Amino acid sequence: MNVDPSEVQKFSDLAHRWWDPTSEFRPLHEINPLRLEWINARAPLKGKRVLDIGCGGGILAESMARKGAEVTGIDLSDKALKVADLHSLETGVQVRYELVAAEDMAAREPSGFDVVTCMEMLEHVPDPEAIVHACATLVRPGGHVFFSTINRNPKSYLFAVIGAEYVLKMLPKGTHDYAKFIKPAELARYTRHAGLDLDAVKGLTYNPLTKMYSLNQDTDVNYLMACQRPA
Repeated sequence: MNVDPSEVQKFSDLAHRWWDPTSEFRPLHEINPLRLEWINARAPLKGKRVLDIGCGGGILAESMARKGAEVTGIDLSDKALKVADLHSLETGVQVRYELVAAEDMAAREPSGFDVVTCMEMLEHVPDPEAIVHACATLVRPGGHVFFSTINRNPKSYLFAVIGAEYVLKMLPKGTHDYAKFIKPAELARYTRHAGLDLDAVKGLTYNPLTKMYSLNQDTDVNYLMACQRPA
């Protein structure tokens, strides 16, 4: 399977804190409105069948369901999925969660979704290109695929690893492995090989003075990529 057991264990150990906005998952809570609105602006979610790959505790999945989408979230952390399920029950927001690999889901439900999201996950798997191919298989012709990940360069190492994990302590030490970061050109190549058309790339930056995130053209560290499967 295309999975690093140590990565799964890392997030499983923190699963009980997923919905605590002051926990290690605070950055996910803070960037979620930005990425949700960016997705919804490019592919209006209401009435769409959506798959969230690497959904974790369900922060993005639930927010897309609140927009009126029929959402399925998949992950390989059983603990995270149990937390997601419990939170869904508590809030009454309907999301279907399943413990299954993206590649297995692609074999089972090809062209099964209007929108596929894979956010903050590619930098945690051994073979990110295989995940991109699975996303391309899972989305219907004319459908949209959204990725977010971290660029690989000295600035991203300084900000995403040293700054976020050691200086600002926004994330636990060891959250990210710099060697697994992916340059936008590399991700664009993966999407092209998978038969997807690249629609847009957007940067996501954090201002330590205002403690605010924003979407802009600076893709040096965090970035999002929107693609579409040709109709």
